[in-house]
Amino acid sequence: MSAVIVDVLRTASGRGKPGGALSAWHPAALLGTVIAELVDRAGIDPALVDDVYAGCVSQVGQQTQNVARTAALAAGLPVTVPGTTIDRQCGSSQQAIHFAHAAIASGLADCVIACGVELMSTHPIGSAAIGHDPIPGQVHGRFPGLTHQGVAAELVAARFGIGRDAQDEYAARSHARAAAVDWGDEILTVAGIDGVHGVDETIRAGTTVERLATLQPAFRTDALAAQHPGLDWAVTAGNASPLTDGASAVLVTSEAFAAAHGLTPRVRIVDSVAVGSDPVEMLSGVIPATERILDRQRMRIDDVDLVEVNEAFASIPLAWLAAIGGDGDRLNARGGAIALGHALGSSGTRIMTTLVHGLERSGTRYGLQTMCEGGGMANATLVERL
Repeated sequence: MSAVIVDVLRTASGRGKPGGALSAWHPAALLGTVIAELVDRAGIDPALVDDVYAGCVSQVGQQTQNVARTAALAAGLPVTVPGTTIDRQCGSSQQAIHFAHAAIASGLADCVIACGVELMSTHPIGSAAIGHDPIPGQVHGRFPGLTHQGVAAELVAARFGIGRDAQDEYAARSHARAAAVDWGDEILTVAGIDGVHGVDETIRAGTTVERLATLQPAFRTDALAAQHPGLDWAVTAGNASPLTDGASAVLVTSEAFAAAHGLTPRVRIVDSVAVGSDPVEMLSGVIPATERILDRQRMRIDDVDLVEVNEAFASIPLAWLAAIGGDGDRLNARGGAIALGHALGSSGTRIMTTLVHGLERSGTRYGLQTMCEGGGMANATLVERL
């Protein structure tokens, strides 16, 4: 049984710091607002939703106690609609789409909301582990070079020979591409800290390579430099994704459900995969994930019209392009997380929202999205415009 995506919706990105446009929201209320609008636009009985799968990474404070369930209740869904919260790090809401795909393809569900939220302004990255090391001694012993994602981005850049200039050029291009797009049709305008918020707060039109070149390395310390003498330390705040607040949601149904309820599918989920990769390098899993999904479908990268590789750091899509090949103009053609932000738990469904609209605007057929994830993992999703 085929799973189709009927609708996609996101908030505009807010800067993930105090005073950011979305920083006054409760995460469950923000996600609930998006869910409510998604269901209302579909015009279906909310009781027909079989489940709500929500991605959220920093499950601490207001993002605890199963934010999927509290968001569903905040959205006004019937109490009979359950929800569960997923942490596959940055790919959490992309995994929500994958679980929806699996549930529908297997016949266990007919209508699922896959969604995600992260308010990094009030729930900073790493806040769930404050005062504790989530990595046990067995893992440290097995992987003695285990480090954080900033150093991992430097390791990926070093392996693929991606220098500072290339990363800054890529970042400037991301902002330029995003600034050229009219995003209104995929954004739900919500209340902001200073009125209404319907424009991505993270896009910096006019960003230049020259300005980016003045920024200092974000992750270099004397201790890390001694530990990794071969690194260039080229990752900066300018060629990495910004801290971001946001929420997004995708309505996934079976083809039969869509037909029975007068819904027009926008894309079909062709395939979805997840892979593990080296947890030290951590962020290069997008390469084997892409290879696996293309191999499963007997496709080449040139068969894919639009590709979204999450821009957690500029080195990741650049490494992907070096390894996989293909047309760079098809890669993050409307800009990516460097410009649009990376609200961790929301990013998977945010990217799917952008990909679906990109396929429709370009009139093209196949879209691929892939996401690197903490711990050394990656998801990949292939969709076909209908």
